[in-house]
Amino acid sequence: MGRKKFVRKREILPDPKFNDAVVAKFINSIMECGKRSTAETIFYSSIDTVQTRTGEEGIKLFKKGLENLKPLLEVKSRRVGGATYQVPVEVKPARRQSLASRWMIEAARKRPEHSMQERLAAEIIEASNGRGGAMKKREDVHKMAEANKAFAHYRW
Repeated sequence: MGRKKFVRKREILPDPKFNDAVVAKFINSIMECGKRSTAETIFYSSIDTVQTRTGEEGIKLFKKGLENLKPLLEVKSRRVGGATYQVPVEVKPARRQSLASRWMIEAARKRPEHSMQERLAAEIIEASNGRGGAMKKREDVHKMAEANKAFAHYRW
């Protein structure tokens, strides 16, 4: 694997319904085994479900929920003199986005509802209100970073 060349980020085309690249990236994260149409159906129907349950615009609640889930800090392992330290570091914006969407999808998959549409809709509503499994994951990451603040001087 080459070490010298810079890898360019691929540009993701916006989704057809909302014309938004963040939504397209989220749909790509939902997708399994290349089944894009299934992933799109899951996402769009869950947005419609959110809209009917809350009475607010579904895409706005989705964006708010995703914004609430974005982590500010995380820990990375750093080996110093035979000991491994968990060093808190700031999260880059692209990684914040991907972590938030990944946590939302994982939390939705673990929920007890019957269909993925219902699970994702419930998780979007919970995240926009600052609750839910994905929000707990974010809080755990922040607590871990806070607990290891003493090792921040090992940052590289």
